[in-house]
Amino acid sequence: MIEIFWFDRMATNLYLDSGPCFIRDDGEQKLPPLSRSDVKPQYVHHVATKPPPEINHSKQRSVKQRCVKFTVAAVICLLLLLLVVGVLLIYYYSSSCAPCGDGSCVWESQWCDGAKDCRSGQDEADCVRLHGSSFLLQIYSTQNKNWRTVCSHGWTDQQGRASCQQVGFSRGTYFKSGQRQTDSDDGYLIAKSAFNPEASILQQLVLSNTCPNNSAVTLRCTDCGSGVNSSRASGGQLASPGAWPWQVSLQVAGSHRCRGAVISPYWIVTAAHCVARASSPEDWAVYAGIVDPLGTLNPAYSVSRVKAHEGFNWVTRRNDIALMRLSKPLAISASSNIRPVCLPNVGVSIAAPQKGWITRFSRVNGDSGPVHLMEAQVSLLNATYCNSSIAHDGRISQDMLCARETEAVANVCHTNSGGPLVSLKDGVWWLVGDGIWGEHCPEQSKPAVYGNVTYFLDWIYNQMRVKTVKDWTCKGS
Repeated sequence: MIEIFWFDRMATNLYLDSGPCFIRDDGEQKLPPLSRSDVKPQYVHHVATKPPPEINHSKQRSVKQRCVKFTVAAVICLLLLLLVVGVLLIYYYSSSCAPCGDGSCVWESQWCDGAKDCRSGQDEADCVRLHGSSFLLQIYSTQNKNWRTVCSHGWTDQQGRASCQQVGFSRGTYFKSGQRQTDSDDGYLIAKSAFNPEASILQQLVLSNTCPNNSAVTLRCTDCGSGVNSSRASGGQLASPGAWPWQVSLQVAGSHRCRGAVISPYWIVTAAHCVARASSPEDWAVYAGIVDPLGTLNPAYSVSRVKAHEGFNWVTRRNDIALMRLSKPLAISASSNIRPVCLPNVGVSIAAPQKGWITRFSRVNGDSGPVHLMEAQVSLLNATYCNSSIAHDGRISQDMLCARETEAVANVCHTNSGGPLVSLKDGVWWLVGDGIWGEHCPEQSKPAVYGNVTYFLDWIYNQMRVKTVKDWTCKGS
């Protein structure tokens, strides 16, 4: 900055003058007055220092506030974005991820692909099934989310054994494969040209829109469902030798405890209340091939595993079903007196008023005499009647069914714990129920109650797929 100052010449410099000079008597120098033209401007240049910048505190606060607001807004937007993404992921995850049963889950595309992704292999369970009285083989297709029949073109016994093992049967129990013409609007599955014994059967089939002659695979995993030599009388009477080859006696310490039914050379179905208080395999002995009085049975089979349903309830008798696994297989091929009864396939409907048969051990002459295998015909009853006030008054659940003997034997009462209820349909004997409660007495009007085997099919097959360390060492198991 340059400042300009105007000074009076007389005032600023008394010694410089271009005009004449006069000396006063008092010694002072007297100068003549200056004319206007003698006054000249004097310029003095000063460089002023730049003042320090002023600090605008209000402006700083404003910037800081804007930064805080921006940060808060950005965080809120990010949280909202994460929330939306989370909701979408939860929706997608819940709709596309199937639970394994242990808190984890795998994508639907991983189910039934032949590779175990769940820890216990639940994703590969229940992927193979047998349908109807013809035992039509069906496999679940994850791609199409439906069950597909298998084309018989290129099918061999190797694939048959692998399929039965996938269902839950032991590899050594395989019986046979067959063919049946059937239409399939959804297409077929067809076996690959080369069979890999190390791979799951689910990895050895491919989708096909066609099948030569529409010929589909039928599969019998065990030689089941053939009964012989029974009189099929309506009333209770002695069973003919070998008439019910699946009937077994389950004994503890040499004493008959419960009944059971053979469903494969290794497995017995009985009631949970029979084994709930004696769950150690070493406590049990199984007698099969019963053709003589109970006291003169064949040598016993030892038990390697006892499994009662984990949901069994003593009070309500819900889930009253159990399985026993034998240490060695029953000699089915060598004896016509020992043979499995068939588990009901999907699509086999056995309901009231269909007839069935029960077998039990009874003494012919009251409390004396030997114990023999008896047979009796029963009629299946619908759930409405079973739950009526004149029957079981609402105690019958969907895992139970009722049946009543068509002609009860006079003056004879008996129980049928664990005993099989079977029915003949399409030439095959099917296991319909296992005896869980109710006494058969002529004077009683309440029907007997059985476990509904069809309801427990998945549970049965899942247990059959579980093998203990000891089981793996059994040859052919």
